[in-house]
Amino acid sequence: MVHGGYSDNLSLDEKLLMGVVRVAEDFKKRSSAIFKNYGLTFAQYNVLRVLNSSPNGSNTVSNVGKIMLVTGGNMTGLSKRLERDGYLIRKSHPSDERVTLLEISPKGRQALLNIEREKEENLQKYLRGLDEPSKLALFEQLRKMAGQSKKR
Repeated sequence: MVHGGYSDNLSLDEKLLMGVVRVAEDFKKRSSAIFKNYGLTFAQYNVLRVLNSSPNGSNTVSNVGKIMLVTGGNMTGLSKRLERDGYLIRKSHPSDERVTLLEISPKGRQALLNIEREKEENLQKYLRGLDEPSKLALFEQLRKMAGQSKKR
């Protein structure tokens, strides 16, 4: 394929994975623009999303970091800024004071509700034309690929 004097010599495998990366980066860029309108970064939105899906809207810093693939140091900064802005509450675990719990606040829940419509519209820009079986098949393939990459 030739673009502006550039002719790629990528294998089909590499083209496929580069396509996945391109879609993911574009999705993140468009999503970040939506979240910015509500005073949140992409990562901050995801912390709120994880907490909102956790039992009682609460989870440990460590668990949220594992789900998001974020280091402990980055999670500390994210959670402190979200707490400062009123989106979550940080507190010690009742049975182990060394563990910090994060709990989504009412303001955090409201932010997710406010973002929902625009977020869904953005998702549909990428998934329009795919029926549910196609989405499930693609999801399973991506999950399988992610699992294979962890084996190395």
